[in-house]
Amino acid sequence: MTNKFLCDFRFLLLAAAVAFIYIQVEAETRCTSQMRKLIDQISMQQSRIVDLEEDKKRQDEEYGQMKALVQDLQLKGLQRRMNKIQTPVAAVVVMACNRADYLERTIKSILKYQNAVASKFPLFVSQDGSDPQVRKKALSYDQLTHMQHLDSKLVQTERPGELIAYYKIAHDMEIAPDFFDYFEAAAALMEKDKTIMAVSSWNDNGQKQFVHDPEILYRSDFFPGLGWMLTKPTWNELSPKWPKAYWDDWLRLQENHKGRQFIRPEVCRTYNFGEHGSSLGQFFRQYLEPIKLNDVQVDWKSKDLSYLMEDKYIKLFAEILKNAKPINGADAVLKASNVQGDVRVHYEDQPDFERIARQFGVFQEWKDGVPRTAYKGVVVFRYPPPRRVFLVGPKSFELLGIKSV
Repeated sequence: MTNKFLCDFRFLLLAAAVAFIYIQVEAETRCTSQMRKLIDQISMQQSRIVDLEEDKKRQDEEYGQMKALVQDLQLKGLQRRMNKIQTPVAAVVVMACNRADYLERTIKSILKYQNAVASKFPLFVSQDGSDPQVRKKALSYDQLTHMQHLDSKLVQTERPGELIAYYKIAHDMEIAPDFFDYFEAAAALMEKDKTIMAVSSWNDNGQKQFVHDPEILYRSDFFPGLGWMLTKPTWNELSPKWPKAYWDDWLRLQENHKGRQFIRPEVCRTYNFGEHGSSLGQFFRQYLEPIKLNDVQVDWKSKDLSYLMEDKYIKLFAEILKNAKPINGADAVLKASNVQGDVRVHYEDQPDFERIARQFGVFQEWKDGVPRTAYKGVVVFRYPPPRRVFLVGPKSFELLGIKSV
C-alpha cells in the first residue's frame, strides 16, 4: 500500500513538474514575443523621429530660402519696375543650377539688349538647387529678381528609366540683338492664332551651312525648345503636369500640344555655348557649336506675320513645296547641288529619312514620330544657301492638301 502511494505521489510530482515547465516555456515565449514587438515599435518610432527631424530641417531650409526671396523682392523693388508706363509682354526666366560662370555670361548677354525694354520683359533667375555661387551671382544684379526653388526633396522620376536632369540648358545661352523684338511680334501672333502653342528662338538645323534668311519664320509640329515663350493660359494648362524635379520642356510640350504647332526662326535667336552642360562632346561640336546666332537687327514691328496664321500658312507652304524640283535616287546631295532653285527629296520611312539626312548632315533624330523641325512631315533647310531642300514624308502631300504635282 505504501509503495503504491509513493508511486502515485511520484507520478503526480512528475505531472506537476511537466505542467510547470510548460507554463514557464509559454510564459517565456509570450515574453519574448512581446519584447520583439516592443523593440519593433521602438524602432519604428525612432525611424519616425528621424523622418520628423529631416522634415524640420527641410522646412527650416525652405523658410530661410523664402525669407531671403522676400528680402530680395523688397530690395529690388520688383513692383515698381513692373508698374511703369510700358505694358509687360512676358517674363524672361533664366533657369540656373550650378554654373555661376555660365549664368553670368547669359545675364550679360540678356542685359545688353534688355535694358531698353526692361519693363516689357522683366528678368528673373530661377535657381534649382542651393549652389551658393549661383545665388550670389544672381543677387549681384539689381536688374533682375532671383527666385529659389523651395522643393528640396530627393528627385523622383515619373517613368522607369527616365533621366534626372536639372536646369542646365537655359543658363548657357546668349541672345541675338533682335531677341526681344522677335518675341514681342510673336506674342501678338499667338494672341490671334490659338493653334500656336509656343514660339521658339531655336532651329535644330540652324547651323551656319543650313541657314540664309534671318526674317523667315516657320511653323513646326516639333517643339524646338532652347528659348521659348508660352501664353499664360497655356502655362496654366501645362503647369499641373510639369515635373517638380526638372524642366523637361520638350517632353511636356510635345506630349500635350494636342494638334497645336510651334513657331521657329530659320536663323536662331539664341546660341547654346554650354559645352560642359547637358550636351557634351561630339554632339556639341557637330550640332550646337556651328549654330548661327542672328546678328541682324530685324525690324519685327514692321513685318507682316499674318502668313504664319494656320489657314494661310498651309496653303503658302504647299505652293512652295509644289514648285520645288523633285530629285530621286542616290547621291541626293550631289543632285541637289546641281539643280537651280529649291528641291525636294521624298523619303519612305524613318530609316530612309535618317539615311538622307545623314548625307546632308542635318539632324536625323525623330521624337514621338516627328522628325526634328518637321511641318506635316517636311523638313526644310538650305543647302547650299540660298537653295532650300525639302525632305518630304510619305503622307506630307496628303496632309498639305496637294493632290497632284
